[in-house]
Amino acid sequence: MLVILTDEQILSTQQVCQGCLLANQEGSPRWHHGKLDCGHALRSSGNHKLALYQCQMGFKVANIE
Repeated sequence: MLVILTDEQILSTQQVCQGCLLANQEGSPRWHHGKLDCGHALRSSGNHKLALYQCQMGFKVANIE
């Protein structure tokens, strides 16, 4: 599940990505083959339970399995 992390909240990608020009046609982040295509990886945990990315718009996106 992809979520947006802020300093104070965890937000649904639907709340943030709907208005993004880089989102896919459904208004979701461009997630393809296990990576965020509209951003870059910041870190990944060793057990692959959490992957952290930063999108082109500056938001931190976490993939939580």
